[in-house]
Amino acid sequence: MAEKLKNLEQAVDKKLTAAEMYALRPRKWLLYTAIVLILVLLVGWSGSSIHFEGLTVTGREVAKGVVSGVTHPDLKLMFGNGDTDVPYLLLQTMAIAVLGTLFGAILAIPFAFLASTNIMPKPVAYLFRVIILLIRTIPSLVWALMWIRVTGPGAACGVITQSVCSIGMISKMYITAIEDLDTRILESLDAMGCTPFQKIRYGVIPQLTASFISTTIYRFDINLKDATTLGIVGAGGIGASLVQCLNSRRWAMVGSFVWGLMVLVLIIEFLSTRVRKKLARGQ
Repeated sequence: MAEKLKNLEQAVDKKLTAAEMYALRPRKWLLYTAIVLILVLLVGWSGSSIHFEGLTVTGREVAKGVVSGVTHPDLKLMFGNGDTDVPYLLLQTMAIAVLGTLFGAILAIPFAFLASTNIMPKPVAYLFRVIILLIRTIPSLVWALMWIRVTGPGAACGVITQSVCSIGMISKMYITAIEDLDTRILESLDAMGCTPFQKIRYGVIPQLTASFISTTIYRFDINLKDATTLGIVGAGGIGASLVQCLNSRRWAMVGSFVWGLMVLVLIIEFLSTRVRKKLARGQ
C-alpha cells in the first residue's frame, strides 16, 4: 500500500494521463471480497432461521377482508363528526404527535447542549450521551406500556411516551448541529466586544434555527405514524379503534380508518417536505 501511494505521488508529479493514473490505483479486491463473503454469510445465517409455510386459511380471509374494506370503506364513519368517527380520531392522533414532538424538542435542547463536547467537558458530555443512548434503546411500545401504568389508558400516555422517545432522536440530531457550529463567527463577535447573550443571539441561534426546526419536523413525521401504533396498547389515537375493528372483522370500518390515515400522512408529508426544503435550500 505504501508503495502504491508513493507511485501515485510520483504520477502526480509527472502529470500522467488518466489511463496511467487508473492503472496505478490502489487494489482493494481482498477487502471487497471479504465484505461480500461476510454479507453472504449474514444472509445465509439469517435465512436459515426463517421458515415460511405459506398463508393460513385465516390469513387469506383477513387479507381479502382488508382489501374489501379498503375498496368499500364506511363513508358514514369516514365523514362523521362523532368522537368515534375517523375525523375526530385523526385529530386526536395528530394532537398527540404535535404535543409529543413539541415537548420532546424543547426538552432535547438542554440535553443536546450538555452532551456536546465542544461546549461541555468531555466527562459531562459523555455522561449525557449515555443517558440519551439509554432513552433511544427502549422502543416506543415499551415506553407506552410503562407509562400506561402511571397515567392509565388515553391520549396523555401517548403524549408522554412520544415526548420521551423524541428526546433520544432529536437530541442526537441537535448534538450534530451544535458540534458543527462555525466558531469563527463567535470569535469575531467576541473581538467586537459582544456580551455572551449577544453572541448567543447573533452567533449561535441563527446557525442552529434551521437545523433544529428541520429535525423537529422530521420527528413529527415519525411521531404521527407512531401515534397510530401506540393506540394499539391504549395510548390514545386511532390505533385502538383500528385494532378493535380488525379483531371484530368489520372490514368496511377498517377501510375507513386506513384511508383516513393515508390521506393525513400524505398531507403532512407534503407540507413537511416543503418546509424542510425551504429551510435547507431557501426554495
